[in-house]
Amino acid sequence: MSFETTDAAVATAPLPLPAGRWAIDPFHSAVNFTIRHLGISKVRGRFAEFDAELVVGETLETSSVTSTIQLASIDTGNADRDAHVRASDLLDVERRPTMAFRSTRLHGAGEDWTMEGELTIGEVTRPVTLAVEFGGLGEFGDVRHAGFEATGEIRRSEYGLSFAPGMLGEVVKIQLDMQFLEPGKGDA
Repeated sequence: MSFETTDAAVATAPLPLPAGRWAIDPFHSAVNFTIRHLGISKVRGRFAEFDAELVVGETLETSSVTSTIQLASIDTGNADRDAHVRASDLLDVERRPTMAFRSTRLHGAGEDWTMEGELTIGEVTRPVTLAVEFGGLGEFGDVRHAGFEATGEIRRSEYGLSFAPGMLGEVVKIQLDMQFLEPGKGDA
């Protein structure tokens, strides 16, 4: 005997978190990326300033994730390189101050989930899919935290970021480590 789960059944299934607006815990979260340099090694970096919100509805269809990242907060561990990446001939943070994500569909169960959404950099919005691992719930003081890891990749040229071809890789790998605070429980 087998049981098959339809998309409709999953979309109306109860979620593993209480409903409400879960705020980001910025002290236990990170927005990281990796890009190839000269095709032979990887440069790793992070964005230090970001905000995110997880809205848990009664079902997956009524749940969502939004995030805004300040592109000027890029940190690759080299101040001179970071200043150059922020400049008008590269990332151009004056014209593109933020990167924003809005989920459009969540699906999965247990620890493994997929989040589809739209990523906007400057004036360009493209679809993106992230693999999401639910790490579970943990107590810190009197606040419950929900932990997630999300990974995916984008192609720079799809966002009009085709500077430095040959020097920088086309694919940017994304790794997000996020903790969210249970609704109504305050800050960490």
